[in-house]
Amino acid sequence: MPIKKVDKIWMNGKLVDWDDAKIHVLSHVVHYGSSWFEGIRCYETKRGAAIFRLDAHLRRLYDSTKMYRAPIPYTPAQLEEGIKETIRANNLKACYIRPVAYRGYGDMGVNPLSCPVDVMIAVWEWGAYLGGGALDSGIDVCVSSWSRSAPNTFPSMAKAGGNYLNSQLIKMEAILAGYAEGIALDACGNVSEGSGENIFLVRDEVLYTPPVSAAILPGITRLCVIHLAEDLGYKVVEASIPREMLFIADEVFFTGTAAEVTPIRSVDRIPVGEAKPGPITLQLQRSFFDIVQNANDKYHWLKFI
Repeated sequence: MPIKKVDKIWMNGKLVDWDDAKIHVLSHVVHYGSSWFEGIRCYETKRGAAIFRLDAHLRRLYDSTKMYRAPIPYTPAQLEEGIKETIRANNLKACYIRPVAYRGYGDMGVNPLSCPVDVMIAVWEWGAYLGGGALDSGIDVCVSSWSRSAPNTFPSMAKAGGNYLNSQLIKMEAILAGYAEGIALDACGNVSEGSGENIFLVRDEVLYTPPVSAAILPGITRLCVIHLAEDLGYKVVEASIPREMLFIADEVFFTGTAAEVTPIRSVDRIPVGEAKPGPITLQLQRSFFDIVQNANDKYHWLKFI
């Protein structure tokens, strides 16, 4: 999906023109993948522009950099104001927000400790991540031949740039095979997540989702959906999910900041349920959009600009 250019990007505390937002080619991040980022959405609600789960996203960003000993030289309050400032500067009511902390220009070599930690914030207009009609009709996915990382290889709980080389392999394999997305298994062969989304299965009105130990990113939208489901009276089980359960589930859906709540209608060409979005998926989707579109925010998940 092409990025729609806007006017300004926030870099190390200053707004710069879009075309001037550059880094040196010898920056550590270019060679060793040493970046940590978030994907956040700002929605145009009935009460005005509002950022969804900003506090939780910023907390995860700082958690990610802490795991890699890369302290961000700005406070969460400063980054929050930077995000709002960038949205205002670009006159956007709804947008995707991408803050990135990265190891910049300094020494060359694997050891990153002497390289500075720089920060940038970009915003742009972005629609449905998995394509037009995905939210309404669902998508076709496959189980990828690529697995998520094994324990004690690198921290899967960190939203780190280098981790997404694995995601790229999963995504490319799926796209080239004619699917919208791929599902990765963990090192034990159990269900993990999509290339950039968490996953839920429904069987007999019980929701199942892989635990953090299945090499998933602890998704912000995932946690919100768990809250929504439990408040609607559904049981949610976080447990290891065998691959074959994907084929006998009544419903399957992805969650994520970009994906929101996206139904899955088939896995490996095997229909999920009736090969269309199921009733529980649609109920959770409606509850989610009631918050981010209508601002019916009993959970206080929105931060208005």
